[in-house]
Amino acid sequence: MLIDFHTHCFPDAIASKAVLKLSYASGGLNPHTNGTLCDLKRAMKDNDVDISVVLSIATNEKQQKNVNDFAARLNSLDGIIAFGSVYPRADDALEELERICALGLRGVKLHPDYQHFSVDDEKMRPIYKKISDLGLITVFHAGFDYGFPPPYGATPQKMAKALNWFDAPVVAAHWGGLSCGDDVLAHLAGRDIYFDISFGYGTMPKFYAEKILEKHGTDRILFGTDTPWHSADMEMRLLNTLNLCENDLDKIKYKNAKNLLNI
Repeated sequence: MLIDFHTHCFPDAIASKAVLKLSYASGGLNPHTNGTLCDLKRAMKDNDVDISVVLSIATNEKQQKNVNDFAARLNSLDGIIAFGSVYPRADDALEELERICALGLRGVKLHPDYQHFSVDDEKMRPIYKKISDLGLITVFHAGFDYGFPPPYGATPQKMAKALNWFDAPVVAAHWGGLSCGDDVLAHLAGRDIYFDISFGYGTMPKFYAEKILEKHGTDRILFGTDTPWHSADMEMRLLNTLNLCENDLDKIKYKNAKNLLNI
């Protein structure tokens, strides 16, 4: 079994434009899907992925309702588990978190750079408290982002501080912080936080991957791709070089995600 904990797709009407814009902003990243649900499902079939967690991001206040309604529609489909999102500066962000829970969505995706906040900003504490009270999972984009200049909103140092304000599961994407191996080891590895391995192929040196697994263990590592930007086949290439036993490999591929998602 394989559960991809980090994917993206968009409504058909905007998918092509969204992928083109994101690719351009990121310096010409080559997408592996066209951004639609149909092509995500095709990629899942091609790569033997059983379940995809689809993460959407509300990049402004007006997007919140539409983003979460789209997530709710996806969440009813076979093989798809969708998370919602809130724009932290929105006046009704706390109410929208309650609506996310009422829609049956199991978590939220927050991206500090797209959403213009720092994860360790004291102003985020009411958001984190509401998420924790609702028992939602939070997935953060963590570390560098190809589409933005520094400083970044979710460095491992900042994530370590923000983690103290949660009483619900937190996932730091991209091995705990894209291109932040030393700081992940120093500030996050070994703490009560999940890492997904999305976008690791070609960006996460094997040396750091091995050190992170050694210090953090395999119980809180989740398979992910960051589709449309990477494929499951790409991430499995890195994973298969790490000399993991079958049980540890299965934890990363699906067991940890099943436990976290309660499925």
